[in-house]
Amino acid sequence: MAEYDLTSKLGRYFDRHLVFPLLEFLTERNIFDEKDILQAKYDLLQHTTMVDFQLDIYNKLHPDGIEPKDLVDKREGIVARFNELSEAVQPLLDAAVTEDAARLIENQRNSDSMLALDFLHKKFNIERSMVDDLHTFARYVYDCGDYSRAAANLGLYRALVPNNDKNMMSCLWGKLASEILMQRWDEAYDDLNHLKVAIENNNSRSPIDLLHQRTWFIHWSLFVYFNHPQGRDDLVQLFLNSAASTSTNQTNIYLNTLQTTAPHLLRYLAAAVIINPRKKNDRVLKELVKIIQQESYAFRDPITEFLECLYVHFDFDNAQKKLRDCTAVLNNDFFLIGCMDEFMENARLLIFETFCRIHRCITIEMLAEKLNMSPEEAERWIVNLIRNANLDAKIDSQGGTVVMGSQVLSPYQTIIEKTKNLFTRTQSLAHNSEKKKDTNANWHNYQTQQSQTNSGAVPSNE
Repeated sequence: MAEYDLTSKLGRYFDRHLVFPLLEFLTERNIFDEKDILQAKYDLLQHTTMVDFQLDIYNKLHPDGIEPKDLVDKREGIVARFNELSEAVQPLLDAAVTEDAARLIENQRNSDSMLALDFLHKKFNIERSMVDDLHTFARYVYDCGDYSRAAANLGLYRALVPNNDKNMMSCLWGKLASEILMQRWDEAYDDLNHLKVAIENNNSRSPIDLLHQRTWFIHWSLFVYFNHPQGRDDLVQLFLNSAASTSTNQTNIYLNTLQTTAPHLLRYLAAAVIINPRKKNDRVLKELVKIIQQESYAFRDPITEFLECLYVHFDFDNAQKKLRDCTAVLNNDFFLIGCMDEFMENARLLIFETFCRIHRCITIEMLAEKLNMSPEEAERWIVNLIRNANLDAKIDSQGGTVVMGSQVLSPYQTIIEKTKNLFTRTQSLAHNSEKKKDTNANWHNYQTQQSQTNSGAVPSNE
């Protein structure tokens, strides 16, 4: 399973603290040698202040060794620095919990006002430099592994400074990481959306910096999207549905980011589409399969190959083989292991729906083989499917077959399907026509001005 493990690719775009849960997961799955994972943890801890954790890992790697003196000395320096920063921000923390200040700060959290800071300055003599120290302290305690205190301090910092503050982006990333590591998914979901808005509204960064920010965003979002109830809906919306709402002369920036820097995230996009019945429609599947084909040179795994076998080659035997491989992939993927049952149920449904489109009468034995089930299990599964999904089909128990009903659309529904995108296309054509008209007018004015300038510059024969 090491062939399909994405930890090394994902870890490049995670904060080092976010990599630890993935390494713990790999330890449980026994995919890699335990000593190699311990060494990876130790290397990650080298640039943090979690000395006790680092010493614990060192003792596991060297059971008979002596604790390194530099780590013991480092601990003393960390404690001293913590006390120094804590004392510097304590007046601000004490002032912020007073009744009037707390109420003002709470009311200001979603605004861009400086009223709370002005109030703290007038009543408690809190200087702006102390607010900057709060940001430094929050980063320090985060580095120490105290994520709860880091989240609280970063939340206070964000409420006290304007949106264009020099440390605001750092604050948003740190707050999101803290909530993820504490597994507070509702708070993390809100922070993720705040961060997305901040990235899109940041006009001061260069295009390459924005690409880097979006790349980190789509990687960090996996923690939230696969743990929050609305997450998988939003994941599909981020990459696919938003593309349908844009005009033809625009691109989906997050899909473009995935294709440019992170094609390996196709695994999670494909899984989210398969798992999520509300987003699993013909248009979304068609768009997803198109992207999978485009990026097949850069990334392939059993999940993407399953969809390719099913919707490109209509190879049901290979699709079934890939589905068995998907079981192993999901069982050993940190983000997808909790989706195993949903994935398998909905993947079988995709096979069933696709198979039924090209066959009117199917034997239960053949269908059971395609679904990797016994005939009895397949019959029960189909009965429940017909009952719950209101499929136009019936089972002939004597003949051991499933007979599909007519799938012909009514004339009314046919007209809707053919014209539902007409308004968007008309708007796009009108926009492009106006743009071309303005361009031609500007060009005509430019030529007229040039002609007048040239005729005035030509000397007379006299």
